[in-house]
Amino acid sequence: MVFTLQRYIFRELFKVFALATIGLTLILSLGGVLQPVQEYGVGPKQVVHILVYFMPITLTFVLPMAALFASALAYGRFASDNELDACRASGISLLTLVYPGLVLAILVAIANLVLSFHVMPHFVHLAEKALKADAKQILFRNIERRGFYELPPDGEYLLYADYADTKNDTLHGIVVVENERGAIGRIRTAGAARIHFDPHDRFNEIRLDVFDARQMRAMDTFWGVIGKASVTYEFGSLLGDDIKFKKVNEMKQIRANLLLFDPISKAARAAYSQLAVELLAQDIARTLARPEDGVYRLVGPDRFIVFSAKSCGLPDKKTVGLVGPIRAEEFDSSGRRLRTLTCNKAVILADEDVTGPGLVLTLSQPQVEETGQRMMNYIVGDLAMPKPLTERLHRAGLLETTVPEGASSVLGSAPSSMLDGLQRDLVKKIKRTGVSIKAEMNSRLVFGLGCVPMIMIGIGLGIINRGGHLLSAFGASCLPSAVLIVAIISGKHVTENKTAQGVSGILIMWAGLAALTVLAAWLYAKLSRN
Repeated sequence: MVFTLQRYIFRELFKVFALATIGLTLILSLGGVLQPVQEYGVGPKQVVHILVYFMPITLTFVLPMAALFASALAYGRFASDNELDACRASGISLLTLVYPGLVLAILVAIANLVLSFHVMPHFVHLAEKALKADAKQILFRNIERRGFYELPPDGEYLLYADYADTKNDTLHGIVVVENERGAIGRIRTAGAARIHFDPHDRFNEIRLDVFDARQMRAMDTFWGVIGKASVTYEFGSLLGDDIKFKKVNEMKQIRANLLLFDPISKAARAAYSQLAVELLAQDIARTLARPEDGVYRLVGPDRFIVFSAKSCGLPDKKTVGLVGPIRAEEFDSSGRRLRTLTCNKAVILADEDVTGPGLVLTLSQPQVEETGQRMMNYIVGDLAMPKPLTERLHRAGLLETTVPEGASSVLGSAPSSMLDGLQRDLVKKIKRTGVSIKAEMNSRLVFGLGCVPMIMIGIGLGIINRGGHLLSAFGASCLPSAVLIVAIISGKHVTENKTAQGVSGILIMWAGLAALTVLAAWLYAKLSRN
């Protein structure tokens, strides 16, 4: 008889729980799709895919609320119809009657933990792959609608185009603006470009095969003619690379190797590139100052260049500035002189290739010594860092080299303000990532375990509020749930903002769970006495 009664109660609970879960999931999932639709301009097919992929994210929050609603409603009706009193008068204990609700609470807690630690991050990655597969259509759709596209996730590059030819994957009238923390950096223009997308597991890559290309830096007054070239831009996750979207094993891997986390990897590569530039500037200045030498040599795969200059400096990030008079001799791989150029200003730009930064030498308004011809701009690309400098940069791992202690040992002197800023940004991201992992793992665990006392409180308040409106018990039971959510959010903020006292934030989260558990125990002690 007791089993039949418990099965009856559980069936009533499950009916309300299932209907509430379906309704809330559909409503909240549709709301979650709006942001990628507005931001990326995805099509109808992609909307359906994203809706499916976002459902596990929604279920993480919907399941506890649906179970809370079902328990307050079902037990409230059970008590208001005097069925609870009849059962207790027959000698059935309160614990026996609330056993179906406890089973539902435990099942929801287990489901929530599995969803938050494993399923939800997996489906976020699936949504990311779906957007990557349609990245080209997203770009062309944004160009057609707005005339530009901001490369995610941080808008480092803005791509403008006058016309998009979707049949031939070609853009016409292109302007690419590099955004350097709110300031305009390098500007590139092209008459036309064919677009190629190469999605990777950890990042995306877009290659533009451009025609009639030119480039200029914001500080310069001249345009450099590149002509026909291939330009590659790397950008991160379309949905944002965040710890909250990582599986538990991914978070453990990031703890063991911080470079697996893209924001840290990107910051480390930026600091490494600046370190390489400063090391190169040191070596150039030292070489130019030698009376017996006075020239510096940079080698590429098919040519090398030998130049002299009055002095060199660091005018901008990833840039070595040369001050004239500058004399540069260009040779092919066999040692035959191709041309000799003279000018008063030149820059050497470095990329972020950690295996060995590539260098580009740009001579401003040079004159060809052999013919007397004056050029607007002359670019010698695909040059390599000198081997001794590369060996110094590779003495240790990427992080060990770029942090302040490692950089100081490589340079032998204090870093510039630019490198110091990049190092501080890297160290800040490393600390933030560590505390974010700690906060995320604890918050998921607290919220999952908190489903049990949360639902049990809903059952208790449903029984107590038997004479009132059925929904009032649900409303009252939402208040303790809100306390738990506030404790989790507050604890995460304290942990992430005060890294030195991160434990206090974790204690706030667990204190919220402890408060809910104490409230549930007090509530059932009161019901047992009555």
